[in-house]
Amino acid sequence: MNATDRTPADLLRSALAADPARPLVTFYDDATGERVELSVATFANWVAKTANLLQGDLAAEPGDRLALLLPAHWQTAVWLLACSSVGVVADVAGNPGAADLVVSGPDTLEEARACSGERVALALRPLGGRFPQTPAGFADYAVEVPSQGDRFAPFAPVDPEEPALIVAGREFSGAEVVERARAEAGGLGLTGPGSRLLSAVGYDTWEGLLAGLYGPLATGGSVVLCRHLDQLAEEALAKRVESERVTAVSR
Repeated sequence: MNATDRTPADLLRSALAADPARPLVTFYDDATGERVELSVATFANWVAKTANLLQGDLAAEPGDRLALLLPAHWQTAVWLLACSSVGVVADVAGNPGAADLVVSGPDTLEEARACSGERVALALRPLGGRFPQTPAGFADYAVEVPSQGDRFAPFAPVDPEEPALIVAGREFSGAEVVERARAEAGGLGLTGPGSRLLSAVGYDTWEGLLAGLYGPLATGGSVVLCRHLDQLAEEALAKRVESERVTAVSR
């Protein structure tokens, strides 16, 4: 990866330049049987569209706080990188009442209504499907994002030293996310390009975000992100590790 990268969005741009076709995030939900594989290029396209939604339609600005009420999911990873692209602080499982805007899954809509700013809801259905009926007071992400532009340019440069992420009460700048991801990825078995980490750790801790997104991104590796892995038998898990060419596991 590029040694000059200072934010997670920089890491994604470098990954796109290096090998856009390689897998970056492969997502399983063992409660529904869903499997989604996103190449670097496809993931970056989702990030660009989401960043355009965030900056344009939602009028988010650098320094704004976004309460991110989503589980470990490929769409959560997209939102984290979109926030980094705009300069918005992603407050994972943060207080919606103290946030400028909120992004919620289907199980936290009542909590999310405490936010007085813009509210976006994700159904988290297979293939990025929309809600059968849009929740009152929310924009449906699956309805709003497809029409957004495929390229993103921030209105203002993102400062790597400004706050970028809050998780489990700890605040990180963009530069700190990149530095820690690079320093700690090796401890997870991410040794460089070609490394493939299976993670079943939630996104509500730094360790979960490191395994499920930032570590693979910082090292040129990829992640097999598994939700509800406890519903998968050990034999089936062993087959997944083999079929997905997993080189390390974080549970």
